[in-house]
Amino acid sequence: MAEGAKSIRAWATHREHNPRCSGILLHPTSLPGPHGIGSLGREALAFVDFLQASGLCIWQVLPLGPTGYGDSPYQSFSSFAGNPLLIDLEDLVQEGFLKPDHLKDTPLFPEQRVDYGMVFPFKRELLKTAYTFWKRKGTPATRKAFASFCHRASSWLEDFSLFMALKRTFEAKGQAGAWSGWPEELIQRKADALKHWRQTASEEIEQQKFQQFLFFRQWERVKGYAAERGIRIIGDLPIYVAYDSADVWAHQELFHLDAKGLPTVVAGVPPDYFSETGQLWGNPIYNWRRHKESGYGWWIERVRAKLHLVDILRIDHFRGFEAYWEVPAGEPTAENGRWVKGPAADFFYALEHALKPELGDLPLIAEDLGVITPPVEKLRDRFSFPGMKVLQFAFDGDADNEYLPHNYLSNCVVYTGTHDNDTTLGWFLSESAAVQDQVRRYLGRDGHDITWDLIRLAFSSTADMAVIPLQDALKLDNTARMNIPSRSVGNWQWRYSKAMITEEIIGRLRELTQLYGRSPQIKVASGQPE
Repeated sequence: MAEGAKSIRAWATHREHNPRCSGILLHPTSLPGPHGIGSLGREALAFVDFLQASGLCIWQVLPLGPTGYGDSPYQSFSSFAGNPLLIDLEDLVQEGFLKPDHLKDTPLFPEQRVDYGMVFPFKRELLKTAYTFWKRKGTPATRKAFASFCHRASSWLEDFSLFMALKRTFEAKGQAGAWSGWPEELIQRKADALKHWRQTASEEIEQQKFQQFLFFRQWERVKGYAAERGIRIIGDLPIYVAYDSADVWAHQELFHLDAKGLPTVVAGVPPDYFSETGQLWGNPIYNWRRHKESGYGWWIERVRAKLHLVDILRIDHFRGFEAYWEVPAGEPTAENGRWVKGPAADFFYALEHALKPELGDLPLIAEDLGVITPPVEKLRDRFSFPGMKVLQFAFDGDADNEYLPHNYLSNCVVYTGTHDNDTTLGWFLSESAAVQDQVRRYLGRDGHDITWDLIRLAFSSTADMAVIPLQDALKLDNTARMNIPSRSVGNWQWRYSKAMITEEIIGRLRELTQLYGRSPQIKVASGQPE
């Protein structure tokens, strides 16, 4: 049995005996370190040690794919590939792919935010250097491991590496932009054109493959280290993929595109209480008929690949599988759209049929926030997927609010907030006096330690899982917010420094996990819980 399947089955057995657990939401880009952005080296391992010391058993991350404009992990060049910016450079020195001198001229990066404009050229050049050295002096062992990785990942790696090589080639010629601006023969993926460019750009293609090799090599070490310490990783699967991605370019028949490869309809959500014009995301819409005709093969491989990277998957915008908001391409807002029925249970039955023999019950969490209809709830409950509860949504004056803990069923995941929310302190300080008063009365507290009051409320709830953003454990205000959905720039930048993690924080977390029965550990070697 593959290691990913073993890990998932062990987790399922663990949850059957000890369903209550707790953890931290932190994207690896937010880890500390000297090279401008969090990475998969010793600081990632140290974070796992922090989780274990705190009695926690969950680390939740955002999508791990390579990012483009806006730096959003939800707009990736591939839903299969990893982000090369997360590759740890010190590990490359230890492996002999870089020399220590290569890191001597590291720029003075900001400590508590990611400056992507500085990080990208810095890391890109050093990763190129590492590839050049490996190309000349790589050991037989690493060459064999690289060849093995390329073989295992060939179903997506060939298209992705060519896609990225083409982007880099055209960017160097001043032709930056989406693949729809490429020559027609490449847009249409003519066999002769693909063959020509695989030969012409062979060096760049192999470099892209090498970066993926390094990413997966390092990530698998982090994941294995976490598993040995009873920590399971929750990943994130966006329902939609970016238009400018290898996914869409290589599988145009699976999306609603015109003869030029441009979307005819795009994704979003309709106007609601939060937005008078709705949210126009712009992602291409799936041609679900074609997906069904192919047995949902692309989706099955996508989920299988993700469950090799993580133990549990949060399905972002779960309601889109029941019905989704479709907006004609070119509309300036999401107002002039329509609801279209999604594949619903047919999709999840196909997923179960394909993956259950390999993985057991699918470890999926349904992101069911926002305006959710009874058919969406029925779909979620038919497959017993846990939904999400966010405490920041709970205090509107109504005791029937589904986000208040006294209304929870146990099969859910409670959060103080998510990556799209303000920090708990920032949220509380920005709320009205009436809301602040209700929070204090519900908690029976005076509000002077509001973040930990809300953490205690989450941990004490009947929800099987409780997850909090690290910013809340650190009691940070809105300057530490990870993402503001309506803002196109300036997101995904927050980082913490090592000095912020104190023994006091570890002790408070450990006390709550033990007090509320959320700290069981897993014996990984046997695959059985204690």
